[in-house]
Amino acid sequence: MTPSVTIIGAGLGGLTLARVLHVHGIPATVYEAEASAMARTQGGMLDIHDDSGQLALKVAGLFDEFRGLIHEGGQASRVLDRNGRVLLDEPDDGTGGRPEVPRGALRNILLESLPPEMIQWGKKLARVVTRGGRHELTFADESSVSTQLLVGADGAWSKVRPLVSDATPEYVGTSFIETYLRDADQRHAAAAAAVGGGALFANAPGKGIFAHREPDGVLHAYLALNRSAEWIAAIDFADIPAATARIAAEFDGWAPDLTALITDADTPPVLRMLHALPNDHRWDRVAGVTLLGDAAHLMPPAGDGANLAMLDGAELGKAIAARPDDSEAALAAYEDAMFARSQSAAVGAHQILELCLGEHAPFSLVEFFTGMRERSP
Repeated sequence: MTPSVTIIGAGLGGLTLARVLHVHGIPATVYEAEASAMARTQGGMLDIHDDSGQLALKVAGLFDEFRGLIHEGGQASRVLDRNGRVLLDEPDDGTGGRPEVPRGALRNILLESLPPEMIQWGKKLARVVTRGGRHELTFADESSVSTQLLVGADGAWSKVRPLVSDATPEYVGTSFIETYLRDADQRHAAAAAAVGGGALFANAPGKGIFAHREPDGVLHAYLALNRSAEWIAAIDFADIPAATARIAAEFDGWAPDLTALITDADTPPVLRMLHALPNDHRWDRVAGVTLLGDAAHLMPPAGDGANLAMLDGAELGKAIAARPDDSEAALAAYEDAMFARSQSAAVGAHQILELCLGEHAPFSLVEFFTGMRERSP
């Protein structure tokens, strides 16, 4: 009989796993560091892929609820050069297979599909050790639990990962600075027009301005820079005017409609340094423990992270349910498939980052999008 599953992390991957286990009647508990579901905002829009995230939601029995979250028009995309000249403008015709939904709303439908007692909030994992075939977890509040079957869904800086791997994320040489413009059509009309109805890519070698239109007139932007960790560390992000001016200076001479996404932001700039695990990250089978999502295969953002985490959760849940008397065989089968798909996705993620910020940007990205359109049925 399958033992109760202990899941560390109530992100999309961990919750998808919990939901699939719940559907199959397998007991599980999710331990989450945040104090509650409302402890922080959950980020912006996610494009949910028909060959990964959508498949996971179907396995979880939540596909209809997902369809109700779709932001119509969000699949539109455009590529601009630094002068604001439009190089590519792809409308959302509803056939792209990657509809956009708000991350927080997607997480909520997963949370609402689970009995409240399945999730223990305010449980930040401090340490974990393995003794006698069981994993002993101690949380920051000094409470502890022991489990036979442990899943690390705890993100980039996973505390569970060291049980199976000594790999640690490394800085990839690119940092994003996140900003928001609210009520954009009225208050930031020029920037809103530049972004259009969906995603904006305005890029050049070594730098770029990426943005997306969210519901309620919100523009969510990331300013990308290929810079060393030391260069980034020299910026004091606590000094908002100075940090904004320093980042804006990197885009001196760019079209004002684009730089407004930095200079006119309604929120302080937030640094997001990009880290990654090795593309071929994998580990030997360790009894009673595995990883999913960023804990298993952290890679640059290219639209696959959340989708892969959800697919991991669904596939792991299915594997455990299919082998109720042999959880080790279930974990081995899950890992074999996960290692292959995550390596392929990681290679692709680094390639996308190069297309966006490499020496041939922005034309390399235009060629990529054009090729995708030509290959689509």
